[in-house]
Amino acid sequence: MASPVEKSPRDASDGEGSSSSFGGEPRRTKFEYFGWVYHLGVNKIGHEFCHLRFLFIRGKYVEMYKRDPHQNHGIGLIRRGVVGHTLMMEELGRRKVNSGDLYVLRFYNRLEESQKGEIACRTAGEARKWMEAFDQAKQQVEYELSKGASSRHKLSMEAEINLEGHRHKVRRYAHGLRKLIRIGQGPEALLRHLSGLIVDGGSNDHLEPDGDAIEAHKWKCVCTMNGIRIFEDVADSKGGKEVLVKSVGVINASADAVFEILLSLEPSKRYEWDMLTSDLQLIESLDGHYDVLYGNYDPRYFTWWNSKRDFVFSRQWFRGQDGTYTILQLPAVHKKKPVTSGYQRTMINPSTWEIRGLRPSGASESSSCLLTHMLEIKSSNWCKWKKNRSSKFEKSIPFALLCQVAGLKEYISANPALALKSPTTIIDSKANSSASNSEYDDMEVADEFYDAIAASMSDEDEDSDDEILVYKKDQKVSLKNVSWAIASLPLKRTSALDANKELDSAIPSVSIHPSQFHGSFRPGKDDTDTNCWTSPDGTGFMIRGKTYLKDSSKVRAGDPLLKLIAVDWIKNESSIDKIALRPFSVVQSEAGKKLPFILVVNLQVPAKPNYNMVFYYAADRPVNKTSLLGKFVHGTDSFRDSRFKLIPSIVKGYWVVKRAVGTKACLLGKAVTCRYLRQDNFLEIDVDIGSSSVARGVIGLVLGYVTSLVVDLAILLEAQEEEELPEYLLGTVRLNCVKLDSAVEV
Repeated sequence: MASPVEKSPRDASDGEGSSSSFGGEPRRTKFEYFGWVYHLGVNKIGHEFCHLRFLFIRGKYVEMYKRDPHQNHGIGLIRRGVVGHTLMMEELGRRKVNSGDLYVLRFYNRLEESQKGEIACRTAGEARKWMEAFDQAKQQVEYELSKGASSRHKLSMEAEINLEGHRHKVRRYAHGLRKLIRIGQGPEALLRHLSGLIVDGGSNDHLEPDGDAIEAHKWKCVCTMNGIRIFEDVADSKGGKEVLVKSVGVINASADAVFEILLSLEPSKRYEWDMLTSDLQLIESLDGHYDVLYGNYDPRYFTWWNSKRDFVFSRQWFRGQDGTYTILQLPAVHKKKPVTSGYQRTMINPSTWEIRGLRPSGASESSSCLLTHMLEIKSSNWCKWKKNRSSKFEKSIPFALLCQVAGLKEYISANPALALKSPTTIIDSKANSSASNSEYDDMEVADEFYDAIAASMSDEDEDSDDEILVYKKDQKVSLKNVSWAIASLPLKRTSALDANKELDSAIPSVSIHPSQFHGSFRPGKDDTDTNCWTSPDGTGFMIRGKTYLKDSSKVRAGDPLLKLIAVDWIKNESSIDKIALRPFSVVQSEAGKKLPFILVVNLQVPAKPNYNMVFYYAADRPVNKTSLLGKFVHGTDSFRDSRFKLIPSIVKGYWVVKRAVGTKACLLGKAVTCRYLRQDNFLEIDVDIGSSSVARGVIGLVLGYVTSLVVDLAILLEAQEEEELPEYLLGTVRLNCVKLDSAVEV
């Protein structure tokens, strides 16, 4: 699959980014992307197909060709449309197509989910680049909408691109190509990939290892081994039967490339770096981000065992909004792989992989990442090895797992081609640079993108391609990016909050007495209380400081702006929207109606039955309409999606759950579907966790341990301009050992 190419013309007037202009108003720099993708769908007679297609994104416009228009001048496009502001993008994860694994992206209209379509990429890195490319196009549309009524009218006359249904007769020609960003490689690589010849990809993006909540772990380096460091968590060294240990190494390859290698089951590759889990079989793939594997190993490598050993474990993986990959590995039982004669079933230690991109150092532009493998080991075995470096431990499963980082590091060093390929290529074309989007504005058809990608492919010359590949699809489960990355944080000064900036200082404040408000979930008496909520201060969270745009520095948060007055914990057979309009809601109480402003955050938890955790945050004065909060309250849904953040933190609980949830801030509107209701004195945000399979998987894991978890959450608005800094917290909540059966049925 090919990744996008970026175009950045000198005289463009729209797109992502900005540049100065003589008129005083900043001009928008346009980015353009192109590359090869697979178009997936079902034709009018019900046959599934996989077409090789050339995709082109010019500003807000998306075009699809059967051939590369740069090499085939005059070739007509087969589909075209605009990326509407209601476009939603989801990662469906990996899907088996013929002999290759593809990474599938789903597009749909958030107002009408029946309008949808799919494209697929060869690597996770290329899928990420296409997600970024479409996000750039969506930002272009939002920018035009912000320019006024004429732009809104113009956009309303254009339809979004349709990737399903019958294709309109469209014949336009490519011209005016300038500087571009190519995503991925050419069509030959894609065809080889589906034939089993996989080409590894990389990335030029590098990320900072900053988290957004203070973690309780205290890591101490206990030894270096084979070029990697071994750490032990000494924060709770005196208690517990298990100890957390991790091996850490810098790998000279992109995070995307390392992720692909870790997930690959190809024995010939795993034999070169993995001494324990190199012989793996796929038992079941439940969705694109979760599978169950069976493996075995020869006891000759572990001399004191007499019988062969085998094991079954599950893998769950996801990529955070910062590009960090997390893989959870847990021992499992599966009916398709019962205990086999001649093998002794063993349990693989629970472990996690974390792959975080690093910024290039000095003049070097080569990709690198920090690879961390964390696992749980019996404390008795670990302590013996620390004291005398016992050779017995060095022939154990935990030791073999810790050595996987070193093996992978050497494998990539011995195969430099794995680190060289990038999913993006910058191309500078000397073709006519005077063309603009206006050349395409008066085309006969301008469908919206999900319309053009979604309709039943039926006729004409599209089904007559040489590259058509028919396949049987596995079960489809939608997944979104969820930002559950893990990081450790420096301690910095506390951010001071200027409430007068966000709330109307001309209006006298009102007194808010929590005793006046009653939710179905009770407030806690103290930190030892259970099945309750409290409202902690913000010092456990890190937010963007005053100089963040210059030095990326983050500071400890201060007290939240809004006061948490009540929490509802309810359940129903179906998920509940518009909680604030329900008679039982705090908003509808007499005391609630007298408050200047209430922010209602409704977390919709998918389960059987469905749960709703509803937080009510109150302000003692009306919101200042010119402030960031005022723009959020009175703004568009697109603006809200781009600003509303949540920071999670598991204060107490099972370490694997902590790794899954992470401590990284998540733009909820980018990760899951958020619906907004603005009326009277309140704004309600309905957060549909079930709209993302990744989020569903994580919340499913959390619900399994929820009665033993202490969870802190902070909500805030992302500051993206200098005048909006420093950030501040809107509100916080601590959920202490919640019992599912305590939810009130409504």
